[in-house]
Amino acid sequence: MEHREKPCMISCGIFKREIEHLLKTGDIDAEVHFLNERLHMDYSLLDRGLNKALKKYSEPNPQSVIVVYGDVCLGFNDEMKTLMEKYDAVKVDGLNCIDCLFGGRGKLLEIDPEHKYLFLNPAFINFPIKVKGETREQTYEMYSMLDGIILLDEMGDLDDYQSEIDEIVDYTGLRILERKEIGLDGLKNVLLDALEQYQLKNTVKKEQRK
Repeated sequence: MEHREKPCMISCGIFKREIEHLLKTGDIDAEVHFLNERLHMDYSLLDRGLNKALKKYSEPNPQSVIVVYGDVCLGFNDEMKTLMEKYDAVKVDGLNCIDCLFGGRGKLLEIDPEHKYLFLNPAFINFPIKVKGETREQTYEMYSMLDGIILLDEMGDLDDYQSEIDEIVDYTGLRILERKEIGLDGLKNVLLDALEQYQLKNTVKKEQRK
């Protein structure tokens, strides 16, 4: 069987800019394959996409694959955990994409335990689907359970998206509560932890094959 020189990652395309930057700076070293972030619009689409990618990169190779998705990206009934077990894959320790940006391990629940905030970073600001009602009043009602927006700037370029932010503020009726300059350390640490798990898992596999 073919042996990879670098760990293989399958990542949501929502992280493409950030991960490519970390690869360029040498903070992580891996072979990364990005799936279209639009798959998130439908659990079944994402399930099919992940299964296809895991089958492609897992089966020809005795090594594990690292998956850069959140625990709940396939649903709230351990669907992601079941899929990881099926392919013996290593997954980053994060609830969702925003949790990974904060460093994973459920840190998002410490920041937003009651799910009262809309978190926006450049990737989510540019996400192709904007959720709106048929009228301004309906749209305001859809977001009325939230307290406001928290902006996340991980690459120092959030000001470039001011017009898009203003548009979101206008149609949601939400105010900007805070701007966090979070950098890339949170995501980098999540990926480094997963890479460490990957090395441990594959060392065990190698020993078992002897």
